[in-house]
Amino acid sequence: MDGAGQGTREGRSAGGEVSGLVARARAGQPRAVARLISLVENGSPLLRQIMAELCAGRPGRARIIGLTGSPGVGKSTSTGMLVQAFRKRGLKVGVLAVDPSSPFTGGALLGDRVRMQDHATDPEVFIRSMASRGHLGGLSWATPQAVRVLEAAGCEVILVETVGVGQAEVDIASLADTTVVLLAPGMGDGVQAAKAGILEIADVFVVNKADRDGAQAAVRELRNMIALARREWRPPIVPTVAYRGEGAEDVVDALDAHLAYLEGSGELGRRRHARARDEIEAIALTALRSRFAHLHGDRRLDALADRVLEGGFDPYRAADELLAATR
Repeated sequence: MDGAGQGTREGRSAGGEVSGLVARARAGQPRAVARLISLVENGSPLLRQIMAELCAGRPGRARIIGLTGSPGVGKSTSTGMLVQAFRKRGLKVGVLAVDPSSPFTGGALLGDRVRMQDHATDPEVFIRSMASRGHLGGLSWATPQAVRVLEAAGCEVILVETVGVGQAEVDIASLADTTVVLLAPGMGDGVQAAKAGILEIADVFVVNKADRDGAQAAVRELRNMIALARREWRPPIVPTVAYRGEGAEDVVDALDAHLAYLEGSGELGRRRHARARDEIEAIALTALRSRFAHLHGDRRLDALADRVLEGGFDPYRAADELLAATR
């Protein structure tokens, strides 16, 4: 068999594999969903076809809720509490818990699924830990595509929990319809929130561990901060004790109120349009980076560096020359 014939057969085989996986994922088979997310995370050569089949004529309708906050505020416990609350409403729920990466394997270190075992046997809940793999902003670069997989699998609510590494976790606001910022008393979260600009991205504040001293002070501090902000939507502040499930319905009510605001104001459509735009831009930039990755050590790049050092080119002109040469 010649190479062209073998390549055609391999292409048909890969295409059949993707079609089968997508069909099984749409039928709600957890293994197919997990396999698709793994292919997405690993940047598989099949990714383009996977997205084509997932998106063809099927716009995403899932409600995406992001949860972020400093380490120790109880994000995973709160996520589990919300899973239970949404399941009581009969909704199918997906969870993407983004964890720090192992510097050796690139895999997720913490494994949030371990902390959500109460839902592990529920066929209407899919929980997946994803490694951030060095991506800043609290998310994995593959999170938007993983969300599309869960949408295709029929998840009506998708909870995205960020890494929890500090002040850079604002990417979630561009992915989620509603962003929940969790804080806890006695952790200096008010100061951190002000530093990180968290006030601007929060649609709902949750003060977890509200049975501790200082909870009311944290609520007051947040109210004062919100009062100073010029926003049409004023984020509600909900006290919870997540490990006991206290405040779960109050949080869901706040999330529902925000969804109603988004739909009534037209902001939901604007946010989802911006999300699609950002996803396209990220994919295009990734493709450009891969196109330029091979230029390290390239003679053209070395020659341009020499011209800059000799004063013949400024670095912007050199960059223009390089772009023109790689089109």
